[in-house]
Amino acid sequence: MSLEIERKFLVMGDDYRLTDKGVRYRQGYLSTVKERIVRVRTVGELGFLTIKGVNVGAVRPEFEYEIPLQDAEQLLENICEKPILDKIRYQVRHSGFFWEVDEFLGENVGLIIAEIELGAEDQPIIKPDWVGEEVTGDPRYFNSNLVKTPYRLWKKA
Repeated sequence: MSLEIERKFLVMGDDYRLTDKGVRYRQGYLSTVKERIVRVRTVGELGFLTIKGVNVGAVRPEFEYEIPLQDAEQLLENICEKPILDKIRYQVRHSGFFWEVDEFLGENVGLIIAEIELGAEDQPIIKPDWVGEEVTGDPRYFNSNLVKTPYRLWKKA
């Protein structure tokens, strides 16, 4: 079984764009119950099916399989819950780690989240200047929940 150990942070500014042009991701969900998230995703010209289990802190089981792009597109358009998440992902190397920065579009425009995958939950990291508040444990920021309650519907303080 594969485990995902991931921490999430809000992003301040746009310096993350300096080293990468970004790749468009589209993703939808076949299941968004917390015990089994089933996601379909297109990344450029590739398609993927991903199954994730329950989070325990920043850790959860994850299984990912490449599927034909045409199948992924059909699933996104005809079967997945709506709205489909649309985002540009930037990969930024900083202090020996790759940070993935998701700049959301569509229903979630204005939301920018940085994620870092780690080898251990307590692994120390050095955050780039543009990384802000940690939101790892806040379920509002789970991609699967952004389908149910898009960022544009959140009450702004």
